[in-house]
Amino acid sequence: MATIGPFLIPYNPVRFGTFKPNLPPDSTHLLGTDSFGRDVLAQMIIGTNQSLQIAITAALIGTFVGMVLGFMAGYYGGFIDAILRSITDIWLVIPMLPMLILIASMARRTEIWVMSLVLSLFSWAWPARQVRGQTLSLKNREFIYMAKLSGMGNTEIIFTEIVPHMLGWILTVLTSAVLWAMMAESGLEILGLGPQHTITLGMMLYWSNLYASIFRGLWWWWSPTIVMLILIFTSLYIMHIGVTEIVNPRAKKEGR
Repeated sequence: MATIGPFLIPYNPVRFGTFKPNLPPDSTHLLGTDSFGRDVLAQMIIGTNQSLQIAITAALIGTFVGMVLGFMAGYYGGFIDAILRSITDIWLVIPMLPMLILIASMARRTEIWVMSLVLSLFSWAWPARQVRGQTLSLKNREFIYMAKLSGMGNTEIIFTEIVPHMLGWILTVLTSAVLWAMMAESGLEILGLGPQHTITLGMMLYWSNLYASIFRGLWWWWSPTIVMLILIFTSLYIMHIGVTEIVNPRAKKEGR
């Protein structure tokens, strides 16, 4: 819906006054309209697209940076490991939510890419720490010694020997990062710190809360957005569990 839906909307869902405001759901507007005269269903389609773009971009950037730092720290060890591990540990103890609120509030004009970068600042530390631990375990295996004896360089060993053994595990980390980014993004946007000139699921809840839709009885303005967020969170969590069971069969047995 988020991918195809925007191409099926024949009007600008962000434009004010397109329709009569505060219309309840009917055959013309399946989820009604808000106080600005915008179709709620069209906003939700666009908002889902934009929210997923932010979450996936932030997760990809954070996971990539975390992988690079984790591989360097775990494989090379020594002084490099000590420095990168210290930076990672310091970053992990920084209170995330206040810092996210501070950084987002300082941005003069919050766009989609700005929101993604803000979230990616705090999405790399856990992947870096986990990748480091996995790399420390793998670099002492026999196939790594054989690769060194065959004349492979360090970079070649990381990309051709270690990374393939961690692809499934990295996928679980990425799925978890998308889930975290989606939750953090929605929380910031409900506070009004998201992109003001576009529509996301969190911004829909912000505007509905700002104009007291709950007290005015405009249930169709906020309830579909909450249901959509619950569905996305649940889907991402189920995907995370499924990938974890594939990568680690022991987790499947323990779940049973």
